[in-house]
Amino acid sequence: MSRIGKLPINVSGGVSINIAPNNLVTVKGPKGELSLQVDPEIKVAEKESQLVVERPSDQKRHRAMHGLYRSLIHNMVTGVTEGYKIELEVIGVGYRASINNGVLELGLGFSHPIYFLPPKGVNIEVDPKRGKNPIIIIEGIDKQMVGQVAAKIRKLRPPEPYKGKGVRYVGEYVRRKAGKTAGR
Repeated sequence: MSRIGKLPINVSGGVSINIAPNNLVTVKGPKGELSLQVDPEIKVAEKESQLVVERPSDQKRHRAMHGLYRSLIHNMVTGVTEGYKIELEVIGVGYRASINNGVLELGLGFSHPIYFLPPKGVNIEVDPKRGKNPIIIIEGIDKQMVGQVAAKIRKLRPPEPYKGKGVRYVGEYVRRKAGKTAGR
């Protein structure tokens, strides 16, 4: 049995779950609403204040989908109750980040500024006062979307190993390399 798939999903108060006959699971909570189309072979049932995901057989495909859909539904329940948050740190001399009319404006050492428009459902803020480097805070209810936006912003200027300049996750360790040595 799948260790993750067999765990029930606890549904707290304030969260309502609707399971349509075509296996469309909709989760509504205080922060918003998310829905997921579950494979027709996987069965999702609500028992008391818990959701249980069951598989029809022990085929490899069913075992894989069992844990996958349980994790996705659990992430949806967590998202509509608590939400997800990722923080990025902009490190480098002259590197800056600011929000103008809902658009993230980044100065990352290029000859031009970079403008990033966040997708619907994702909120981006910049905290310039925390520490010496600006912190970009990405929040939303969809875990996949928040992680994807953070990865796209980080990809604009990934941290380099010589001086450590770039955009990195807060707390991320960047292994540093030694530069060239001068003379003989």
